[in-house]
Amino acid sequence: MTPPRARTWGRIGRTPVVRVRGRGSGRVSMAGMACYKPGERSRLIYAIREYRGRKGEPKGFGWRDFRDLVVRARVQLGGPLVLVWDNARIHLVPPLRAFFEANAHWLTVFQLPTYAPDLNPQEGIWSLVKRDIGNLAAADLGQLTRAVKRKLKMIQYRPHLVDGCLVGTGLIMDG
Repeated sequence: MTPPRARTWGRIGRTPVVRVRGRGSGRVSMAGMACYKPGERSRLIYAIREYRGRKGEPKGFGWRDFRDLVVRARVQLGGPLVLVWDNARIHLVPPLRAFFEANAHWLTVFQLPTYAPDLNPQEGIWSLVKRDIGNLAAADLGQLTRAVKRKLKMIQYRPHLVDGCLVGTGLIMDG
């Protein structure tokens, strides 16, 4: 997923050039949960992982990382959870399904239809994050990671933005 195209300006007749040092390899992965409860402020719980291309380093999130994110959400929110899950391949692996079944007393899981990003409020969060880093010419992967963390923290402390992502899906909560 590439960020939206950004615009810049420069002197007439001179193409603007941004010089960047570094190899340009690596990626920043994000996993998150937009959390809603009637009568309370919306919450954003997330995790970030850098991949630098080193041997033995995981490229992205594994099923254990998603399990840990769900457990962390339960601890932070202090109660049972209803998880609305998209159909990413990693979300459907047997160990994660076994975790859901083993914790059915506090965790209820609903699957979204096969391809329905318009029903997933978390997609709106990712859109907000990527919107502002389109103009960023990061000098290294660390600078990109810091920019992503800063944007996620900003969204985290503005619950109206998280609410707006739910409204954008057209879904409602029953109190």
